[in-house]
Amino acid sequence: MDTSNNPIVIDGNTGAAARAVPALLAQVLLISSLGFFVSAFGVYLAPFFYTPGLFWVCVIASFALIFAVRATRKNPPLSLCMFLTLALVMGFEIAPWIQHLLHTGGTGIVLNAAVTTAVGMAVLGMGAQLFRFNYRKVGGIALAALFALIIAGVLSAFFHFISPTTYSYLTLIIFSVLIVVDFMRIRSGGDGATAVELALSIYLDGLNVFLALTRIFSGSRD
Repeated sequence: MDTSNNPIVIDGNTGAAARAVPALLAQVLLISSLGFFVSAFGVYLAPFFYTPGLFWVCVIASFALIFAVRATRKNPPLSLCMFLTLALVMGFEIAPWIQHLLHTGGTGIVLNAAVTTAVGMAVLGMGAQLFRFNYRKVGGIALAALFALIIAGVLSAFFHFISPTTYSYLTLIIFSVLIVVDFMRIRSGGDGATAVELALSIYLDGLNVFLALTRIFSGSRD
């Protein structure tokens, strides 16, 4: 069996596999942290050349890059390059909202959301190491809830039956659950996913939690 792309090589030695999990966790945290840093840099760069059409270009490019990360999993350096490019594009994509907050007295909102996200992810990550449950089943339910929320959000844009604050809280809950699920996947050896793929999941979960918190905090300010 080819295990060159699996971060955990299962060779019948349970102890070796257990020792490999902390190394995988360290890789995932390093890569995802680098992604957040690159996104912050993207937010900084975006105002110099941002145009309204760039947002939709970024949305399309981000989806393409997500698939590219997974498609290049057999080439870890290229996969990492695709991930960092995605992080930069996501920085461009969220720049209008973050810059709006920064330029309208919401610097504290951005900082509080960032700190809360970091602390929250750390707590959820530690919780995932302590508790045991069927994370695959829970992850499937959370993904189904996410798709339902996206559909509800699109419909609400026309019929206005979900308030933005409620939508943000639901987003926060769903992605918090997905963070726990992803950390439990890492604890189990990654389920065959590479470190970059796992970092991608953690990054997307964390970014959505951060954005949800900025909207919740800005709503409470209003």
